Amino acid sequence: MSEIRVNGVAADDGETLDQLPKSASLLFAPLDKRAFGIAIGAAVGFLILGITLLDLLEGLQSVGGLSLLGQYFAGYSVSFAGALIGLVWGFAAGFCAGWFVAFIRNLVLAVSLFLLRERAELDETRDFLDHI
Repeated sequence: MSEIRVNGVAADDGETLDQLPKSASLLFAPLDKRAFGIAIGAAVGFLILGITLLDLLEGLQSVGGLSLLGQYFAGYSVSFAGALIGLVWGFAAGFCAGWFVAFIRNLVLAVSLFLLRERAELDETRDFLDHI
């Protein structure tokens, strides 16, 4: 029999390894929904704040496209106070979107791993009756 080495652990050909390599275990690790939501919320909030302040400082208010955010975010306007309101609303919307994306990613990953595991177990026991 040949010897297989995974992460410095020796295993025979007939022996199954329950441990995944560290890179694979990190790949399949679930995302923290709260942390991902905070990260996306902060990015979106500061993006709205930055674009609003840039618009105010550059004097590009004639375009008017940025003022349409007031239709979605109550109290938002292209002003310094509106920039802070946009920061809060952007954080809230970004947090909800980030939390939902992390939730869906974790759900899809869990279902995929479950199906792969069940399929592998089915393939292992497929010829069970042939040995009886």
